[in-house]
Amino acid sequence: MTLFDPPAPLAERLRPRTVAEVVGQTHLLGPGKPLTRLLASGRLGSLILWGPPGVGKTTLARLIAGEVGAHFIALSAVSAGVKDVREAVAEAERLRGRGQRTILFLDEIHRFNKAQQDALLPHVESGLLTLVGATTENPSFEVNPALRSRARTLVLEPLSHEDVRGLLERALSDPRGLPEVTAQPEALDLLARLAEGDARRALSTLEVAATLADPVTPEAVTEAFGRHLPAMDKNGEDFYNLISALHKSVRGSHVDASLYWLARMIEGGADTMYVARRIVRMAAEDIGLADPQALRLAVAARDTAEFLGSPEGDLALAQAVVYLALAPKSNSVYVAWKNALNAVREGENLPIPLHLRNAPTVLMRGQGYGKGYAYYFDDPEGSFAQNYLPDGTRLNLYEPTGEGWEARVAERWRKLREAHGEAEETPEARLNLYEPTGEGWEARVAERWRKLREAHGEAEETPEA
Repeated sequence: MTLFDPPAPLAERLRPRTVAEVVGQTHLLGPGKPLTRLLASGRLGSLILWGPPGVGKTTLARLIAGEVGAHFIALSAVSAGVKDVREAVAEAERLRGRGQRTILFLDEIHRFNKAQQDALLPHVESGLLTLVGATTENPSFEVNPALRSRARTLVLEPLSHEDVRGLLERALSDPRGLPEVTAQPEALDLLARLAEGDARRALSTLEVAATLADPVTPEAVTEAFGRHLPAMDKNGEDFYNLISALHKSVRGSHVDASLYWLARMIEGGADTMYVARRIVRMAAEDIGLADPQALRLAVAARDTAEFLGSPEGDLALAQAVVYLALAPKSNSVYVAWKNALNAVREGENLPIPLHLRNAPTVLMRGQGYGKGYAYYFDDPEGSFAQNYLPDGTRLNLYEPTGEGWEARVAERWRKLREAHGEAEETPEARLNLYEPTGEGWEARVAERWRKLREAHGEAEETPEA
């Protein structure tokens, strides 16, 4: 070994040589588990290995080829193209003539576009190539359905803290690793936690830390690891899972969870304006008229974040998230709007009553457009007496909740329905979906629920409802 012939990285030197040496993934490799059964049968089909970085996807692919005695061709979708696939096919055809099967390992398979993935199809389908694809992205979105249908997807999980800790101890004792290095137990615990299930990152950090201190200390681990950035692929599943967790935590009024998921997104490098727009949506969708101030504050937070930039503007987003999490919740307008859209999309187009129509010309006025319209400020009683929908048509799109500001206007809504002659609901418009129990918090709100039903004229239920 010379300056011009450096050793392989620690993670590469410690790569498992047999399936028995693989750390973790016991749900696939344990007794009677899917991959164990496949290897034992010798009838290995194409596979897609889906999991986060550093959990052993490449290692498993190599070991699978060795277990079944297949020729192994490794390509990376980052740099390979259709030309490389053709060369792999030609090599597989030569080997098939000698009775040997070929496994094509395609790392980062999600980076192949549709045409490149389609180029693999006939050779996978004919059995010339057994494809083992590896991806950190959800195959449901990133791998063509035709290719997915010809391969079995196996999900690899992040290594546990104990798995990584054991791997680090092996690295300090294995002759291929760092047998001359020692480490403090606290340092190994810290590194196992920071690695977040990524074996490659844990071993790489240990190798750097070993050059900084002997024995390796927590301080050396911290220096070698660098700044801890939460994992998040800006265009991948993790990103959308995080924004979903943020939205649902706000909706569930959990302030601490809301702040945590927001911080994960901001620290992970999410587009601040995307997050801000989602916060505005939360205000409109989940708080609504329970607190009309919420939407104004969310829009102000978006404007502030855009004006100040990060990190100063991030505080405005945090303020908005805390406010929305604490606010009373109502999706009444959200539901009412969906009801209105469904009524338009699924029903017939209702004619506009003549007295509501615009009448800018003599001809239109002669046709009765605008005739008999009662202007509210001149004739309030007549305004309420006239129809705003075609005769005989009734819509029940909006229902106020008992939350916040809506609880204050619910009585006005009821009186307006009465003024418009809509106080008594038809049986078809009545729903009875919720019934409070006498347990815990519901026992305390049962009386309020009863009064709200009375306020809405729903105290006595009809059999049809």
